[in-house]
Order: sequence, then structure tokens, then C-alpha cells
Amino acid sequence: MPENYTSVLGFDYGKKRIGIATGQTITHSATPCKTIKQVDGNPDWRAIEAEIQQWRPQALIVGMPYYTDGSENMMTAAARQFAYELEKRFKLPVIEIDEALSSQQAEEILKQDKKITQQNKQEIDKMAAAIIVQRWLDQQV
Repeated sequence: MPENYTSVLGFDYGKKRIGIATGQTITHSATPCKTIKQVDGNPDWRAIEAEIQQWRPQALIVGMPYYTDGSENMMTAAARQFAYELEKRFKLPVIEIDEALSSQQAEEILKQDKKITQQNKQEIDKMAAAIIVQRWLDQQV
């Protein structure tokens, strides 16, 4: 059953970087925002807070990585812990969504425009976050 959120912020959680995207149910669109680097292996909570204050989402979406057969892996637990911390810190509903192949899909989209290098991998992370948000939006119809 679709929730009545008009604005969401999505996260593609990774051990090195976290991609962030915004989504609007009114326009039914997701937009890559930025990529935040982990600080000493932990999320940069100040930077995340700044994004939440800027966008004022009604809910947060976190991509959950699973193996292709649907089973959990080590990153699933890390992403779930991140989702729990988000909810605890910012008192917003957190929605978990399967992020299967979102990074590969983001890389394919970006390869059409430019060459992917180590220097611009953050582009993949925020595009993957947008794909995760778009998947959630597509389920709201």
C-alpha cells in the first residue's frame, strides 16, 4: 500500500562512499544529489544531516544489497545497521528497498556519457541512489 510521502531522500550505502538522491512523488522522478565519503569507516552524519535539512524529506530510502538469489550478504547487515541509525538519529521513517544491480545499472547509464574512472566513481554512487529511489517511486503507482 503506497504511503503518502511527497519527498524522499535515498541512500546507496557503501563501505567507502554513500550515494544520495532525492525523489518526488508529484513528478515521479529521482535526482542524484551527491556522494558522501565515509569518515574512518563511519557515515559522515553531519553531511547526511545537512542533506536532510536541505531537502526536508518525509521518509528515507535505503538500498539493501542482496545476492542475486535474494539471500543476505555481509553488506546487507551493514546497510541495515545504517538504516537503523538513520531512523534513530533523524526520527524519519526508513524504507528498505532491494538495490539489486543498481550500481551496475548506474555505471551503464554513466558510461553512455563518459568514461568511468577512479576519480569519478562517486558519480556511480549517487546515480545508484537515484535508481533505488526511482524503484521505490515506481512501486507507488
